[in-house]
Amino acid sequence: MLTLPPSKLPRVGTTIFTVMSRLAQECGAINLSQGFPDFDPPPRLVDLVAEHMRRGVNQYAPMAGWPALLEAIAAKVLDLYGCRVDPQASVTVTSGATEALFCAVHAVVRPGDEVILLEPAYDSYEPAVELAGGHAVRVPLRRPGFGVDWHRVREAINPRTRLLIVNSPHNPTGAVFAPEDLDALEDILRDNGVLVLSDEVYEHIVFDGRAHQSLLTRPSLVSRSFVVSSFGKTYHCTGWKVGYCVAPPGLTAEFRKVHQFVQFAVASPMQAALAQFLAECPGHARELGGFYQRKRDRFLELLTATPLRPIPTAGTYFQLADYSAVSEQPDVEFARALTREIGVAAIPVSVFSAGAPPERLVRFCFAKNDATLDAAGERLSRLVAPGGCR
Repeated sequence: MLTLPPSKLPRVGTTIFTVMSRLAQECGAINLSQGFPDFDPPPRLVDLVAEHMRRGVNQYAPMAGWPALLEAIAAKVLDLYGCRVDPQASVTVTSGATEALFCAVHAVVRPGDEVILLEPAYDSYEPAVELAGGHAVRVPLRRPGFGVDWHRVREAINPRTRLLIVNSPHNPTGAVFAPEDLDALEDILRDNGVLVLSDEVYEHIVFDGRAHQSLLTRPSLVSRSFVVSSFGKTYHCTGWKVGYCVAPPGLTAEFRKVHQFVQFAVASPMQAALAQFLAECPGHARELGGFYQRKRDRFLELLTATPLRPIPTAGTYFQLADYSAVSEQPDVEFARALTREIGVAAIPVSVFSAGAPPERLVRFCFAKNDATLDAAGERLSRLVAPGGCR
């Protein structure tokens, strides 16, 4: 009889995003849980993919990325953040941001190393750390605004600390870094060798006149950081799974050692199309914040007709809401009931934390057509206080 070895991830099951999307489909609910748009990428970008396929761009791309796309990424980084990087030595195209995050962790984390996570933390971080033999050290974000408690971060650093993972704009809370956050980060890292992994996939989705505070704007941070971005988030094509990582040459060399055996190369026609689209339509990314701010504001207006209390969001395409006025259920139970009984799927925020005090918060994705948001708002208006979704 076959005996399986012990699981490398004994506490990990199917991700909550898969679970809630499946439940939404089963119940005919409006899916505001998983973070994907229900509208198409720019038509010109789609046409370019087809054009490059017809031109024969259908075989393996170079391992590090399509040369024209590497050049375009380097030009974008210089234009937006004033950071000059060598496209051949410091930029790698990956199969989405998740692969980039995984490869960065495995490039530098060794058994016994500690990795600091800011909690709530995106759910792929800790499994990658555990598979590398590392230990995740969780530092909670401050309530109510979900800012970083840099004093606690400093206290968490010790000789075993290898890596600090930061995320701004932040999933799931929508909090964003201010310049003072980068000042504090520079100060904390000045006298140690801790590396940084910066998840910046929502870099272009910031609101209310704010500027994205990329680690690529600070030379002292660039020298020790992996910075991860996502074309899927920027161009409404999450299913294409194209992201990239910018890091100094030494870190990039180690990153690529892992990347070449995880993915090797990303789909060629998508890379060629993205390179051409970046050159033809450079304004798309700059307009993205305003595009999503209008959707955020529309969704917030819809929530005024419900007993849900929105938590301010300064970036991403996610909106937290406190359901304390509706139910005393734990958030996982409430999210399931909301899907089954009201017909709107959301993500319970507790899945981004480990052992944190329970909070009655769920996360909605507003990267949807206006008609989808309006229909969700009408259904959510059926919630009553107290006692809805019991």
